[in-house]
Amino acid sequence: MSNKTKQKTIEELQKPSVDLTVDPAKIDDNPHWERPKGRAYPASRWQMPEKQLFEIAEYHPQEAERVGYSNYSYWKSVWQNFLKKKPAVIMSIIFVALFIFTFVAGWIGKYDINMKSNMLNTYQGPSAEFWFGTDGNGLDYWSRCWYATRASILLAVTVSAAQVFLGLVIGLVWGYVRKLDRFFTELYNLIDNIPTIIYMTLIALMVGKSMITMGIAMVLFGWLATARNVRNLVFMYRDREYNLASRCLGTGLWRVLFKNIFPYLVSVIILRMALAIPGTIAYETTLSYLGLMDITKPALGLLLTAAKDAYPNAQHLLWFPAAIVSIITITFYLVGNAFSDACDPRNHV
Repeated sequence: MSNKTKQKTIEELQKPSVDLTVDPAKIDDNPHWERPKGRAYPASRWQMPEKQLFEIAEYHPQEAERVGYSNYSYWKSVWQNFLKKKPAVIMSIIFVALFIFTFVAGWIGKYDINMKSNMLNTYQGPSAEFWFGTDGNGLDYWSRCWYATRASILLAVTVSAAQVFLGLVIGLVWGYVRKLDRFFTELYNLIDNIPTIIYMTLIALMVGKSMITMGIAMVLFGWLATARNVRNLVFMYRDREYNLASRCLGTGLWRVLFKNIFPYLVSVIILRMALAIPGTIAYETTLSYLGLMDITKPALGLLLTAAKDAYPNAQHLLWFPAAIVSIITITFYLVGNAFSDACDPRNHV
């Protein structure tokens, strides 16, 4: 390659790919001139007047608030996510209708729960006169089933709410206060390693078998699962930066627990509550079946206990209360899981 060719190649490589020279004739001196859309003004912006390059934006407080505003609502998002789960919505409607019907069934029935129609009508099957048949005392099984359903649901909701609340408080303190971790751990192991039915039997024999006594006993020994679950979750959140900052600023213990940590536990609490209600009904049925709970008024456990003596001659005494218990259990399982997922902020869009 000749020297002339080499020099020409070097000059081509040194030549800039973009022409950065300024053409004064293309500079716009009028900053107020409205330029047509699509036209480019590339080359000489550094020589343009400041008013031509920048336009001062006026400050409007209302517009600034509107820019930073979000219409996000936690419970609105929970409701919207829950409505997307059609099976859970259908089951929740069924349960609400079932509970409301327990108050209506007594009005449309022909007999009261304690009204004996005729001793000759014992163990009658379902008919036009007795819609659910009769029991061994000649009592109308329709009115007794629906009354028992209402009593069991109210008992289960009350006991389950108390269990979850007690487990929540103990779990928050257990997980956040390090000094109490060993105490609650040993208390948990002491109660959990002995079958609960043994505690319930001792209380029934020593204190009494009334519904109130056994309900309180179920609360005192039913908080374990909730407290353990809450405690493990509190471990994950207690040393976050905002909690450390709250402690440095002197924020009280209960305010940190219920303002900083509690919102993250809503989905877990809803799930535990949904699972505790059918569990309480099943436990009440077991205690009644074992004779550890004396119930003067009909309850599902009492009806199932009486049904075992008449089975298989009067199978209808087992079918109806067992079907109601199954509906309540399945309903709360599906609704509880769906509502728990809807309460999780990570599932919100």
